[in-house]
Amino acid sequence: MTLPEQVTIGFGSNLGDSVELCRSAVDALRRHPEIEILRVSSLFRTKPVGYEEQPWFVNGVLLCRTSMEPEALLDVLQTVENELGRKRLHRWGPRTIDLDILSFGNRVIDLPRLVVPHPRLHERLFVLVPLAEIAPDWEHPRLSATAREMLERLASEKESQPVQRMGAL
Repeated sequence: MTLPEQVTIGFGSNLGDSVELCRSAVDALRRHPEIEILRVSSLFRTKPVGYEEQPWFVNGVLLCRTSMEPEALLDVLQTVENELGRKRLHRWGPRTIDLDILSFGNRVIDLPRLVVPHPRLHERLFVLVPLAEIAPDWEHPRLSATAREMLERLASEKESQPVQRMGAL
């Protein structure tokens, strides 16, 4: 049996009732027998990155523990996305829910369907702000920088990547 690892998962929505969709996704993961949620960040309203002609997002990050292997966890996340109406029509486009594995212990994973740590994690305030809220000392295994340090490095991006705290989930 694999020992449990701490995992961070980013979640976001910009279609429908985004707060409720985020809540439903976190609740679905909370009910999974092989996932133990340890902390959930506040919710943040964020400007879209990449494809900007769409509604703003509601984003957050959760910290959990699981004994599942990374691809098995990815399958669970995609099942939850599908159950909540996720359609993959446009890269970085609008979505009912998006669930991304941001980190998986201190592993570096480079598979065709999964790259961990998330390859753009260190560039995105909508990930770093909630990540630093719940796991400020988490260290990126490739960059040897903590979530707090990566967030401080992006301080100059606050105007181009606005992040507004909405409150607890």
